[in-house]
Amino acid sequence: MHDRTQAAAAIAHASSVDEATESEASAASANPPKWAKYHAKMASEFPSPFRGQDDPLARQIGKFVEKLDMLRPEKGGPAFLGKNPALTYSYPDVKNITIPQAMGDLDTVLDDVVNLFEGAPNWGNPLTMCNVIPQANTAAVVASMLSQVFSANILEGEYAWNVHRAELETAGMVSNMFGWNPVNSGAIYTYGGGGCWTYGLKYGLTRVLTESRAKGVRTDAKVICSQQAHYVQQNATDWLGLGMDNIVHVRTDIATNQMDLGHLEELLTDFAAQGVPVATVVCTMGTTDASAFDPIGAVREVMDRHPNPEGFGKAVLYADAVVGWSWIYFKDYDFEANPLEFSDRILPVLKRNGDAMRDLEYADCVGIDFHKVGWAPYVSSCFLYRDATEFESIHRRGADAYLQARTPYNPMYYTLEVSRTASGSLAGWATLKYFGKEGMQAILGGILETKYYLYDLIGSHPDMVCVNPDDNGLITLFRVYPKGIDARVQYGRELNDPALRSDLIKHNHLTEAVGNKLFEWFRAGKQIDGRYTPYMSFSTGFRDTCYNRDGTDAEAVVYALKSFPMNVFITPETMQWALRCVEEARDEVLKR
Repeated sequence: MHDRTQAAAAIAHASSVDEATESEASAASANPPKWAKYHAKMASEFPSPFRGQDDPLARQIGKFVEKLDMLRPEKGGPAFLGKNPALTYSYPDVKNITIPQAMGDLDTVLDDVVNLFEGAPNWGNPLTMCNVIPQANTAAVVASMLSQVFSANILEGEYAWNVHRAELETAGMVSNMFGWNPVNSGAIYTYGGGGCWTYGLKYGLTRVLTESRAKGVRTDAKVICSQQAHYVQQNATDWLGLGMDNIVHVRTDIATNQMDLGHLEELLTDFAAQGVPVATVVCTMGTTDASAFDPIGAVREVMDRHPNPEGFGKAVLYADAVVGWSWIYFKDYDFEANPLEFSDRILPVLKRNGDAMRDLEYADCVGIDFHKVGWAPYVSSCFLYRDATEFESIHRRGADAYLQARTPYNPMYYTLEVSRTASGSLAGWATLKYFGKEGMQAILGGILETKYYLYDLIGSHPDMVCVNPDDNGLITLFRVYPKGIDARVQYGRELNDPALRSDLIKHNHLTEAVGNKLFEWFRAGKQIDGRYTPYMSFSTGFRDTCYNRDGTDAEAVVYALKSFPMNVFITPETMQWALRCVEEARDEVLKR
């Protein structure tokens, strides 16, 4: 067989496609080269491009779902997946591994994948209440998976085609809730809340330092945020080259954790007098622990009164709402009619939260996470901006030789990422479409009902005290004290009286020890009276004491145990059990 015929025969064999001549196919079957044998095996395990085939993907998904189901415990089981909660690797020795020479077996590899999830947290288990990490909803999981099957790249229109509607319609749906003109707005799904923060800062740098894109950041522009702002502030200023020293913190109110408007005004006045520009002011719309909302409408008024010095552009107002964004669903809820029949206890809380988010309309841009209070899979973060014409034009880059604009929407010209999976956009979009307003309201309100049940339950324990009773979010922060101590009286003195600083620190250590003991029990699969213990967490300083107003005393802060019930399966009975386990852990720790 001459070279061309031999090559065609080998390719026909390898591809399992009946396009070779009969003699070529016969020759290929008789003596194919080794690469073709491998190629044929691999082709038999790729998803079929055509209908009616014995599709390996569909076959494997069926097997995989059964294996995934076996990872879940029986009802009443532990808050981790599988049967082995321990780490199965040692660091850094785990990296001492090589790629196998021969091709592997698909079933074996997928078994190995399933095994990686042994011991991972089970976010759907009612015992899981450690942080703002929810179980993903089915619509979002399936939509996200579809993106993986067909590799939609939302870099530009040719590779995304109609899948781009997910990003564009997200911009429209959410902008309508904000009170923005949806047609004028825009959205970019990005790599997390840190990506949203980075986009918000970059928007400010580009608008304020108009030559920075070409010449770099050569001016020490400031980024202003509250003392409660997320630590990603350091990532964004560091990676963008502005420098972490240019972060300026506004004091926060000791009771509400909100930005102090008087201090903000002082800062803006001083910077204007010194000729120093501000790139971005960040309002935190829902902190992780305290669920505090900065008064963003009033912040806009202060900014408008104190513009940047002449020669610099207008500062950007970014709302970091990745945690608190979904309270916007209560902005227009009919609290008089109360169609979802929430209890009188939580109606005022829902109203306050909806009113707090009402002023998002004053932001230039907003970051939201569907994978937090949106019940979608990681990562589905979305950066939204009110003026698409401005944002997209001032960040626009030139065209590339190998990419052509085939559709009217091509974010490749202005996004940070140039390879963009559609996974997050499909997950977020599907969640918006599936839940609707009432579905999201019902989930949020339902979890809030459970949160306040826990609050009342803590109040019935004299050795416990809730330390964030005025916060309106889903989280409950509380402290447990030794038996015989009136927790409310003791905590009140520790918070307000510097003479009790040593007591505060001692009980902070107790709080940390209890939190670590609960984690140890969770990881060991410990049972008390035949029942597994919960997966909870703790904060090592969710607020400063009243005698540490400036935050300079690193030890005069409040530690607290944390119940973050993001789980739709959590019940009042779960909360009763959680407090029982907290007291058991406290008693165990104090035995030492």
